[in-house]
Amino acid sequence: MVAKTTEHVRIGKPTPSDYLAVMSRAVFQAGLSWAAIDRQWLALYDAFDGFDPRTVAKYSDKDVRRIMRHPGILHSERKIKATIANARAILELENEHRSLRRYLRSHGSYAELIADLRKRFKYVGDISAYYFLYRVGETVPPFGRWRKTVEGDHPRIREMVKAGAR
Repeated sequence: MVAKTTEHVRIGKPTPSDYLAVMSRAVFQAGLSWAAIDRQWLALYDAFDGFDPRTVAKYSDKDVRRIMRHPGILHSERKIKATIANARAILELENEHRSLRRYLRSHGSYAELIADLRKRFKYVGDISAYYFLYRVGETVPPFGRWRKTVEGDHPRIREMVKAGAR
């Protein structure tokens, strides 16, 4: 299963768990170094039951408290609650579109898709959305062109540009 890995590779045919894991990695990495989340990834994977959206979507406040006590991970209640909300959003979109892949491909343009991702998912901005789409194997604009629209220096973008150059 790709979601458990700490490597930054693209996923060929993602499962619902892969989608949630990739999105959650983007959420937890926001404002932190890649290395910090890499070190915590297996503990996060364990704390979130392998990022199975059907399981995570059922989490209650008791589960939030359990994850907050889980050793070896970032204890951000906001990011934990965002992961639970995002699991629910994935299930809703799968129900509505029969798969998340169909949802991702149902938009008229990349800009429309990014806007919709930002609206539906918690803690997903432009960079996280681009990272998510790239990692799950969706078509994204060429790195150089997209990178010009982002202000500042972003490690995730640097990594994707480097990977895309190979």
